[in-house]
Amino acid sequence: GRLEDMGSFQKYIGGSPTNMAAGTARLGLRSALITRVGDEHMGRFIREELAREGVDVRGVVTDPERLTALVILGIRDQEQFPLIFYRADCADMALCEDDIDPSFIAEARSVVATGTHLSHPRTEAAVLKALRLARETGAQTALDIDYRPNLWGLAGHGAGESRFIESAAVTAKLQSHLALFDLIVGTEEEFHIAGGSTDTVEALRAVRAVSQATLVCKRGARGAVAFTGAVPDSLDDGEAGPGFPIEVFNVLGAGDGFMSGLLKGWLDGESWPRALEYANACGAFAVSRHGCTPAYPSLTELQWFLDRGVTTPALRKDAPLEQLHWSTNRHGQWDRMRVFAFDHRKQMEEMEGATPDKIGAFKLLCLEAAQQVADGQPGYGILCDGRLGRDALYKAAGTGLWIGRPVEWPGSRPLTLEPELGPDFGGLSEWPLEHVVKVLCFCHPEDDAQMWADQEATLVRLFAAARRNRLEVLLEVIPSKVAPVDDDTTARIIERIYALGLYPDWWKLEPFKTDAAW
Repeated sequence: GRLEDMGSFQKYIGGSPTNMAAGTARLGLRSALITRVGDEHMGRFIREELAREGVDVRGVVTDPERLTALVILGIRDQEQFPLIFYRADCADMALCEDDIDPSFIAEARSVVATGTHLSHPRTEAAVLKALRLARETGAQTALDIDYRPNLWGLAGHGAGESRFIESAAVTAKLQSHLALFDLIVGTEEEFHIAGGSTDTVEALRAVRAVSQATLVCKRGARGAVAFTGAVPDSLDDGEAGPGFPIEVFNVLGAGDGFMSGLLKGWLDGESWPRALEYANACGAFAVSRHGCTPAYPSLTELQWFLDRGVTTPALRKDAPLEQLHWSTNRHGQWDRMRVFAFDHRKQMEEMEGATPDKIGAFKLLCLEAAQQVADGQPGYGILCDGRLGRDALYKAAGTGLWIGRPVEWPGSRPLTLEPELGPDFGGLSEWPLEHVVKVLCFCHPEDDAQMWADQEATLVRLFAAARRNRLEVLLEVIPSKVAPVDDDTTARIIERIYALGLYPDWWKLEPFKTDAAW
């Protein structure tokens, strides 16, 4: 539908360099980003999210005077993707030579630039300094042409979707720097602007005349080709990798996903056909999913996909692949957990003299105790509800604590949920992403069919709503309150949950009495 008619947005990190930094980190490369962000919430979000993705953020400068760059994307249909750039005097375009640290560049084996930063003298100077330093230290250099006419001042704010407008000035600017690169990547239209011709072969030859870089030309559904030497008469004669027949859902960010896969292959010394296979696959993930960086695969996911191939053209609807994507791109290391549970509601409400205010004050004290013990260290968390413990939840935000938030109505069997979630579980849309949906289910393998049907129906709906809102789920099962248990009771419950296609991010289980039970 039209962007004018949309009622909500999803917030992601983005921008070509940011996407590539995160995309390559997911594929196992050690990546870093040099940019500027504003001294505000969006700037902090970008810095924190990059760190969560494993990107080195030493080169991310906080600009006290400018706002973080922002882009709004719409998905009109399979071919139209309206794009609005909010980049007037933004922090990113204030990047300057002083932001380029020679010692930082010296650590890199590759420096990757994008064409947009060549569009302004200040950012151009920063890019050229980084490239000169890289070449002095023997690092490889790469350019993603990434041509956006309106960011070169050739079109208005409403033309963000435009991919090509001829400009002799832009061509001259690009060609003056192409000799600095070992790898140049672009679509056919991007090579048209770099080469000064709308004939792709002629444009590639014009680029070859000023640069000995390997040229990788992206051809949309026809894949991509690499040229390490002279450009032949036909693009089909370049080195190519296999493509993937997938549904086009969102093209924005596909090129950055492609570049991430290509850099993985290139820097690992793979052949060009193999590197292009990585690139095409990563681009396919982006095209078939919502968003940019969130769509990019982990290395485990990419390898699994290459081994199995495409079974569902709409990759976002491929359940096994989506589960692998979700589980292998989780943030944080939680190998050892120490969690203080004070999410009790019914028990506290039934205490003599208890009032909501007193319970809330007690839970604030519990949070204070948890923070004192954690002392800023990872691996600590809390379980706290949003009804009686609301103030504690608010105060816990951003502390680094793992936060589990219960949704079950206390003691319910069959399972029912807290009214605050609403009948369609829409209340989850108001949760911050750092909250984990914790649900307690009193169940036993010997429950009758109707009891299982009722509880499973609620769990299926809850898990779908949580995933839709990008929230992790902790499932707690307590069979001992229902019937006697033995060594395989809990294992049978777990198998049943997995058979439903539900994969909790966390399990909370009763303690087992024997090694056999474990």
